[in-house]
Amino acid sequence: MNNTHISFASEEEKQHMNVNDLSFDFAKRIVNLHYSLNNSHKEYIISKQILRSGTSIGANISESKYPQSDADYVHKISIALKEASETEFWLKLLKDCKFITDNNANSLLHDCSRIIIILISIIKKVKKRINTN
Repeated sequence: MNNTHISFASEEEKQHMNVNDLSFDFAKRIVNLHYSLNNSHKEYIISKQILRSGTSIGANISESKYPQSDADYVHKISIALKEASETEFWLKLLKDCKFITDNNANSLLHDCSRIIIILISIIKKVKKRINTN
């Protein structure tokens, strides 16, 4: 029996699958952060903002899974990118205001940056493909 695995996923599809998993794991961490901020610091405003933006990243990536067109796909991924950028802002603010530790903030910021880099790469590749056709 041959155990050779043939992958039919394009590089773009692999990136999408990777960022989908990353954004889901990131959303779980954001939910836990929201819960922690509400319980330990009684911080409700920023925690609500970061909960909304931090979970919206994965929701928009998930929604982009079945696009109506390449333009629709780019639109959804672009919204996810904007939400990731907003989340990055809230994380920096929480860190500078000492609501979260430097270690926790830096870990979340690192993951957020990874997501941003992948989203930018996906957008560039799809736009290039659109402009080539």
